[in-house]
Amino acid sequence: QVQLVESGGGLVQAGGSLRLSCGFSGYTFSNYIMAWFRQSPGKEREFVAAIRWNNLSEYYADSVKGRFTISRNNGKNTVYLQMNSLKPEDTAVYYCAADQFYRSTYYYTTSYEYWGQGTQVTVSS
Repeated sequence: QVQLVESGGGLVQAGGSLRLSCGFSGYTFSNYIMAWFRQSPGKEREFVAAIRWNNLSEYYADSVKGRFTISRNNGKNTVYLQMNSLKPEDTAVYYCAADQFYRSTYYYTTSYEYWGQGTQVTVSS
């Protein structure tokens, strides 16, 4: 059974930075994809960033491009989301997601079978 656990959320001032972590276990292949999504009250869950484990290709939503960076530490079975220049509109619960295979629809929530519990990120004005 695949398990994902997020950490690193918290309260930060606008313009500041946070680094989220997602530890995972239960994978037997290295061609999977992992991603970060976020959801704020009254809004649908939206894509933030994704990384392919086999070739390290990175994908970003336009709203975070140039500010957020997704990366991984293979030895630690961990994926990270470095968030810089944070804005109040970045406030949301951030979720780690994973699936066995890359799909061209990586920006859809339905492309991911496994999800973490989420970690709250609050950016104050």
